Amino acid sequence: MNTTIRLGFFSFAHMHAVSYARAAQSMPGVEIAGIYDDNPAKGEEWAEKLQTRFFASAEELLAEGIDGAVICAENLNHRPLVEACAGRVGAILCEKPIATTVADAQAIIDICANSGTKLQIAFPVRYSPTIRHLKEQLDAGSLGEIYSAKCTNHGSMPGGWFIDQKLAGGGAVIDHTVHVIDVLRWFWGAEVTEVYAEIGDSLLHPGLGIDDAGLLSFQLSNGVYGTLDTSWSRPKSYPTWGDVKIEVLGENGLIRTDAFSQQIAVSSDAAGKTHWAGWGSNADAGLMADFVGMIREDRQPSITGLDGLKALEVALAAYESAQTGKPISINH
Repeated sequence: MNTTIRLGFFSFAHMHAVSYARAAQSMPGVEIAGIYDDNPAKGEEWAEKLQTRFFASAEELLAEGIDGAVICAENLNHRPLVEACAGRVGAILCEKPIATTVADAQAIIDICANSGTKLQIAFPVRYSPTIRHLKEQLDAGSLGEIYSAKCTNHGSMPGGWFIDQKLAGGGAVIDHTVHVIDVLRWFWGAEVTEVYAEIGDSLLHPGLGIDDAGLLSFQLSNGVYGTLDTSWSRPKSYPTWGDVKIEVLGENGLIRTDAFSQQIAVSSDAAGKTHWAGWGSNADAGLMADFVGMIREDRQPSITGLDGLKALEVALAAYESAQTGKPISINH
């Protein structure tokens, strides 16, 4: 396919939509055909910034004959937007987590499979150069037998719909767990079989009304033991939104990696703080390039709906563990 790839963006509720759209605009042979958002003010704002058209309904945007749909709505609204787009576009990129429940996640997978629409889940951490280098080392057997993976995924408290239980499906634990679990599954092709979690509700932000911190311990089917510190613990003054760090221990040594290590510290009075300006590869751009390449080359998704479902299952098991005080087994 050598023609221009036309993408439609369905909702800018998630901040990742901005990064994905900017990445798409920078690619040769890619056009943003339009934006739909159920918040017209937000949709019109970003349509103007991106110099594209705003559509008052998903149906109107779909009628434009787009090749791919990028869905960055509130977690609860992923399913209805996928249902609207499936069978009308060749491919869908759905923001993580795939859904708020296993039932909705499975419904998303099924409708795409039955309609012939390819479904890719937005897990951009896979496209971080440092994460990809770690996978190369693991694939080469550099560490020998692997014993454990110690992980963190911290962020700033996002507010808005992210702290609405119905729209988000949970707080920091569902927001961050899926990123790391997806990467670990990708590393080894192994599934998480058991999870134990301690979760703090309004621990870091009194009165928040939703979980803002969690500590997970888990076992993978290949025998690797893992821990994950997931929280909205970064202050507003933090140089960037947060971190994703993974430390893998094996019989031959230890590898530590930081997914966002490619940065330059910039101190600005105008910004009111020091911030990190990325100078190297952009993981979001890598994700978008892969999605567009999938459409152009008519190949299968690199990150499937099943990947999204399996990561979601671990986050939901963590909540169940925290509620019951017991480890939760996950059947595959």
